[in-house]
Amino acid sequence: MLTFDIKPYELVFNKPAKTSRNVFEVRKVFVVSLFDSTNGRKGIGEAAPLSLLSIDDIPNYEEILKEKATLFCSNQDFNELELDRFPSIRFGLETAFLDLKSTEGRLFETPFTKGDAVIPINGLVWMNDTERMYQEALQKIDAGFKVIKFKVGAQDFDDECRMLERIRSHYSAFKITIRLDANGAFKPDEAAEQLKELKRFEIHSIEQPIAKDNWDEMEELCYERIIDVALDEELIGVSVEKHGYQLLNHLKPQYIILKPNLLGGLSKSDEWISLANNLNIKWWATSALEGNIGLSAIAQWVSKYETQLHQGLGTGSLFKNNFKSPLQLEKGVMSFKV
Repeated sequence: MLTFDIKPYELVFNKPAKTSRNVFEVRKVFVVSLFDSTNGRKGIGEAAPLSLLSIDDIPNYEEILKEKATLFCSNQDFNELELDRFPSIRFGLETAFLDLKSTEGRLFETPFTKGDAVIPINGLVWMNDTERMYQEALQKIDAGFKVIKFKVGAQDFDDECRMLERIRSHYSAFKITIRLDANGAFKPDEAAEQLKELKRFEIHSIEQPIAKDNWDEMEELCYERIIDVALDEELIGVSVEKHGYQLLNHLKPQYIILKPNLLGGLSKSDEWISLANNLNIKWWATSALEGNIGLSAIAQWVSKYETQLHQGLGTGSLFKNNFKSPLQLEKGVMSFKV
C-alpha cells in the first residue's frame, strides 16, 4: 500500500534571476514523498510549477497535487489521473515513484549513474546589465565551460551585440560555443533583422526568438535558418500525442528544448524525443529552476540517451538553501556521485 506526504519548500536565490518575463528571488516547490508500507521504502520527487510559464501555475495547486497523489496511491496508474493540465504534478509523482523503485537513488541504470560517464552542460549567463553579463561569461569560461548561454532580449539590442562582440574578440567559435535564449522577446516583424545582426557572432542557436503561437513567422525563421532555432515555450501546454507532430512538422525547427517539469514529466518528454528523432530534429534538456531533487531526476533521465549536445542543467548552484544532491559540477561537466 502506498501513502504520500507533501511539503512546500521555498528555495532562495543567491541573487535575483531575471528573464524577459520575470525576476525570481524565491522559488516555491513541493517535495512529494511516497511510502510503501509493504517494504518500508520511500521515494522523493519534486513538483514545481514555474511562475508565469507553467500551465499549472494556479492558486489551488497544492490542493490539486494532494488530490492527484491520493488517487495515484490508490491505483498507481498515471493514465487515470487526468494530468494533461498539470505537467509538474506528473513530473513530481513520476519521479517520486521512480525513486521509490530505484536502487541506491539511481532512477535509471546508466553509465552516468554508475559514475562511469559525465554529461557536458552549458554555462548560463542570466539577464543583467551587459557589463555584468560579460563578466559573468568570462567567469564561466574560466571555470571550464565550453558552451555559454546568454539570456537576451531585456537589454538594449545594440548593447547586447556589443557584449557578444567583446566575447568573440577573445574567444573564437572554435574555442567557445555561444547559445542565446530570447524567451520570445523579439518582435515577429523585427526578429529576422535581429538574427542577421547576431549571426556575425557565430551563434550556435537561439531559443524561442519570438513569442509562441506566431506559427507563420516562426516557420519562416526556422526555414530561413539565419541562426538555428530551438523551440522552447512553443512546446509548453501542447499535447504531444494530439498536436506534437503537427507542431514540429509545420515549424521544422533545428532543435527543441525539453523541460520535463513543464512538459508533463519524463514519459511525455520521451514522446517528444521520439517525434523529434523521426523528423530529424535535435534536442537537449534544460532544467526549469527546479531544486536539486528535480534536477537530479532530469540529469539521470538525460543519461539514458546517447547525445553529444551540451545540456542545460547547471542551475543547482543558483539557490542558497538547495537540497542535497548526488550531482557534481566541475569544468563544465556534470557527474553523479556513487
